[in-house]
Amino acid sequence: MTVPRAIGVAEAQPRLGELTVVDVRTPGEFATGHLPDALNVPLDRLAGSVPDLRAAAERTALLVVCASGARSDKAVTELAVHGIAASGLSGGTRAWAAAGHPLQRPPGPVRAVWAMERQVRFTAGGAVLLGLLLGLLVHPAFELLSGAIAAGLVFSAVTDTCAMAVLLGRLPFNRHGTQPRT
Repeated sequence: MTVPRAIGVAEAQPRLGELTVVDVRTPGEFATGHLPDALNVPLDRLAGSVPDLRAAAERTALLVVCASGARSDKAVTELAVHGIAASGLSGGTRAWAAAGHPLQRPPGPVRAVWAMERQVRFTAGGAVLLGLLLGLLVHPAFELLSGAIAAGLVFSAVTDTCAMAVLLGRLPFNRHGTQPRT
């Protein structure tokens, strides 16, 4: 049986009970709202979960989800390398919620966590700005920081990887999103 690489919300919603939903966002993002009964397997930990995902795929079809569809597309590709068929949800949880479908949230207060793409843009922009300011106010060599960030962004685009996202994903607020800050 051929599994489509991506399916839309209209196709996924009526089949939700017969799918294993795997959300590849960080735990912090997952806690802000996810498809009903979704499992959280962050993209950076996907390779370590291959045996469990293979077993799940033998029982039911896998639907991989993220915020917008970009990370789930990467996850579908990575799973295919391991011989696991999966489909991504086109548009991710944003499209799901926009279609009026409910998102599950853990009980109690949950701290809002920015989407990983937004965290990367903020961090990269802040580092470039810091490099420029320090270059103007302290020493011109600090402008190399801005150059290094720019080179990293170009490398990220060319290789379709993001080391900054991996590093940000390891921060405590991205690892433990279901526990509110006290």
